[in-house]
Amino acid sequence: MPREVREKQMLDAAVQSFGRLGYRAASMDEIAELAGVSKPLVYLYLNSKEDLFTACIRREAAALVAAVRAAVDPGLPAERQLWEGATAFFRHTIDHPDAWAVLHRQARTHGEPFAAEVAVMRDELVAFVTMLIGAAAREAEGAGELTDRDVAGLAQALVGAAESLAGWANDTPGVSAREAAVTLMNFAWAGLSNLMAGERWAVPPAADAVR
Repeated sequence: MPREVREKQMLDAAVQSFGRLGYRAASMDEIAELAGVSKPLVYLYLNSKEDLFTACIRREAAALVAAVRAAVDPGLPAERQLWEGATAFFRHTIDHPDAWAVLHRQARTHGEPFAAEVAVMRDELVAFVTMLIGAAAREAEGAGELTDRDVAGLAQALVGAAESLAGWANDTPGVSAREAAVTLMNFAWAGLSNLMAGERWAVPPAADAVR
């Protein structure tokens, strides 16, 4: 069997095991059994449990980012691009629950270098959303007051909301990718639409003194 096919089997088994049992509880014995190979072969291909987990994070992060990018048609209006990207994000996380558990829960809670690998994926998503929000701002006549810092902050908030919603959707039976995407757009785009029209939330006088 070609190396890439055998390695894919191992990574598929590892994602399933890490996603369902957690990083610490998952064993190399179980992963080897799921993959239909010997444990020494897993070590030969992927060196250690830490390296195997890192390889899983990198593969699943790349697949998620690729799914979002592939769904967005740059020729569409910015609002439609954001909708298509959000739908693809939730469809991928719902269709691959073990992979999302690895990225959203396991990798983030077991320290460096795993958290750093997920941070790379998040930075890519934030950069992509920053581009979409920036495009929306350029399309809108009333958004001239939005600074690059405003756009960057909005992108961080939107990606954070999407991540939380994906966690909720995967834990809540019956939530579809479309429902999660509609929820995100209702939460985010309504506010973004006001910003694009030049309307900003005014800080109440009593709260203005709070730093």
